[in-house]
Amino acid sequence: MTAPTDKPHLSREHMLELLRQMIRIRRFEDKCAELYTQEKIRGFLHLYDGEEAVAVGVIPVLEKRDRIVATYREHGHALVRGVPMTTVMAEMYGKQEGCSHGRGGSMHLFDQATNFHGGNAIVGGGLPLAIGLALADHMQGNDLVIACFFGEGAVAEGEFHESMNLAVLWGLPVLFVCENNLYAMGTALALSESETDIQRKASCYRIASEAVDGMDVVAVEAAARRAVHAVRESHKPYFLECRTYRLRAHSMFDPQLYREKTEIEAWRPKEPIVRFQGWLQANHMIHPDEVPRLEAEIDAEIAEAVAFAEAGTWEPVEQLTRFTYAESAATAGR
Repeated sequence: MTAPTDKPHLSREHMLELLRQMIRIRRFEDKCAELYTQEKIRGFLHLYDGEEAVAVGVIPVLEKRDRIVATYREHGHALVRGVPMTTVMAEMYGKQEGCSHGRGGSMHLFDQATNFHGGNAIVGGGLPLAIGLALADHMQGNDLVIACFFGEGAVAEGEFHESMNLAVLWGLPVLFVCENNLYAMGTALALSESETDIQRKASCYRIASEAVDGMDVVAVEAAARRAVHAVRESHKPYFLECRTYRLRAHSMFDPQLYREKTEIEAWRPKEPIVRFQGWLQANHMIHPDEVPRLEAEIDAEIAEAVAFAEAGTWEPVEQLTRFTYAESAATAGR
C-alpha cells in the first residue's frame, strides 16, 4: 500500500462534496430542532452545529467494510456514513421504519448495512464497544479499522483509560477520534481535565497521536488519511483530537448558563461551513449560484425524509416486548 498524501485531492467535485455534506448535516438538524419544538420529535436531542467538519473529514476516508461507533450526537456521522436520511428521520420520530425500528430515537441510531454500530447515550460508552468489535475482528482475522468517536468529556471516564490501555496491549486497529468541543455538557474543559491538551494523554499509553483544527474540513481529512493509513498498516491504535466548538446548546433542554453569548458569537466566523464556503468563494472555486442549488437539493431530501417519517407507523403495543430480556428469558424456558 502506498503512503497517503498529506492533503486530500482537492478537485472541484471533491470540494463541493465536502461543502454539501456539511450543509446537509446542518440543515437536517435545523429541521430536527424545528420538529422538536412542534413535539414531532421527543426525548433528548443533541445537535452537531459547528462540529460538522469532523464527521465529513473523517468518515469518507474509511472503507465501507470498516466499522464506526459514535456518540449520542451522531446524526451527522450516520448521514455521512450513508444511513438513509429517511430512516434516520423516521427513527427520530420513533416510527417502525426507523433505522433502529423506532426503539432508539435520536441517541441510538444503528445501521448494520453501513457498519454503523450506533450512537450511545452513555458518555464514553462507545469506547469499550469499539474495543470489543476490534477484538472480535482481530480474532476472526478481519483486516478492518474501527473508528470510535467521543467527546472530550469521555476522557474523564474510566472506560476511556481502560479502552486505550487494552487497545495497545491487544494490538487493536482502533482509530480514536476525540471531538473536543471544549464543554462536557455544561463543564468547561479546564474544570474537568488537569491536562487540557487531550492528545497528549495518548502518549501515556504509547499510542501515536495528533491534534488538528476541527473547524477546518480539509485539515481534518488530511489528518484522517494519515491516521487511517497508520492504523491499517500497523494494526495498532491511533488517537486523533479534533479541536472544534459546539455552537448550539448541549441539548434542547440546556439553558447554556455556563458560557456567555459573546463567546458563541466570537466562534461563529470560525465555524466550518462559513469558513470553507468563504475560502472557496474568495478563491473563485465555486460559482455564486452553486450554494443555493445545493441547499435546494438538500431541502428536497429533507422534505422527503419528513414525509417518510410522517407516513411511518407506530409499533403495535402487543409487540413492545420484542427484543427485551423478558422475551428472551421466556423463549429460553420453553
